[in-house]
Parts: sequence; structure tokens; C-alpha cells
Amino acid sequence: MDANRVKLKVTNLSKRYLEPPVQALKDINFEVSDGDFLCIIGPSGCGKSTTLRLIAGFEEPTEGTVLLDGKRVREPGPDRAMVFQDLNQLFPWKTTLKNVLYPLKVNRLYSNSQNRMEVAKKHLRMVGLDENFDAAFPHQLSGGMKQRVAIARALALDPKVLLMDEPFGSIDAQTRTGLQVELLKIWEETQKTILFVTHNIEEAMLLGTRILVLGTNPGRVLQVFDNPLPQPRVATDPNFGKFWETLYNLLKQ
Repeated sequence: MDANRVKLKVTNLSKRYLEPPVQALKDINFEVSDGDFLCIIGPSGCGKSTTLRLIAGFEEPTEGTVLLDGKRVREPGPDRAMVFQDLNQLFPWKTTLKNVLYPLKVNRLYSNSQNRMEVAKKHLRMVGLDENFDAAFPHQLSGGMKQRVAIARALALDPKVLLMDEPFGSIDAQTRTGLQVELLKIWEETQKTILFVTHNIEEAMLLGTRILVLGTNPGRVLQVFDNPLPQPRVATDPNFGKFWETLYNLLKQ
């Protein structure tokens, strides 16, 4: 990996919880280059979400460091935006547009309210929501639309790293496929650095430029793969099945 392109560096990252006593992560090491789409997979309880929360600054590591552009992460910040699995992560009393505007105001981004409005609308259009949805409230949106708003809200912050914790895990298969396609288009357009947690091997293969496999008891890095499959990736590619089997067999261990 080109050291000049390293955006995120995780070194000897460990996390222990005292109540109940659990070693969630042990000596996690990996690097993410600028513009990478890194997918993190692993069995339940291996610390995938904990890893993202430590990178986001929501929790403090017991040991180790997270460096973003060479600076140590110590707290949350708009340079690391998170999209969660929970379909209720939007403010229910705010419209779609105001949900996207809110973090821009709180973080005092952009020079004035007019600029913030333009940025919010731009990112709602980017995720495929037209002006007809600007005044809609979350309860009026489908699960897929809610996640589109959440992605727009995160992207509007113009983060250095976009963190996504199983964002499509609670959505039906057809909608999930559509959102995967949309997310790839957005990544190709913006070249954002993305860390994407998923339980789904196929999803990781379709989306990631690289795939990090975590093991459990405690959570640890088993292996990091460069995705060998060319875009556009399709499940009918003979090499798709071979790579899937490699990842599956590693996870079985």
C-alpha cells in the first residue's frame, strides 16, 4: 500500500468491556487508502460494529490508536460520518430536508443558510430523492427511502471517511440490491473513503475494493483481501463463486 495514500491507520486496537468482562477486540491492525471501499465481514460477536464505533470516536479503545490523516482520533467529529442499520435513525419530527440540514447547522458548515440548503438538496438528489420528498416526514417514507436520507445526511457533511454499519441489513432483498447499485454510483462519483460492515459475503464482494475478515473470541483480523473481481461484478462470474468459497471457508474457521 502506498504510504502517501493512507487515509486511515488502525494500530494494535483492542477493546475490553468490564461489565460483563469481555475482550471484544484484540490487536486489530489495518490501513485504508484514500478512496478505498473497505468491507468488513465476520461472524456475530467478532467486533465489527465495535471497530466502527472506535473509529468514529463513540468509544475509547483500551489499547491502540486510530489515525486519520496522521492525526489521532480521540472523539467524534464531522470528518467521520456514520450510517447505522437502524431505520429510525432520522429525527421523526423533522422533514427529510431538515434531517439533512440539521448536522450542517450544528457543525457550522458552509457559509450561510442558503449554501447549506443547496448542499442538502444536492445530496438528496444524489441518493435519488427528488424535491417531492423534501417536505416528507420519516413515517411517510419506506425503509429504503429512510436509508437514502441517512446516506444523504452523512455525505452532506463531506466527511473524510464514511462509516456504514450494516446499513441495508433491515431492508428487503430487492430494495437492498437497488441501494447497493446506488451506493456504488455515489462512491464512483465522490471517491469517498468508505468502511462498510456487513454479515453478507456476497454484498462485501459486490461492493468492496478490499475485504477485511474478522474472527472471534476475541475479535481479530484473520485476513485482508484485495477484491480480484472486475467491475461490474456479477454473481454469474465463475470467479465470483471461487472467491465466495474462499471467504466462506475462512469464516468457518
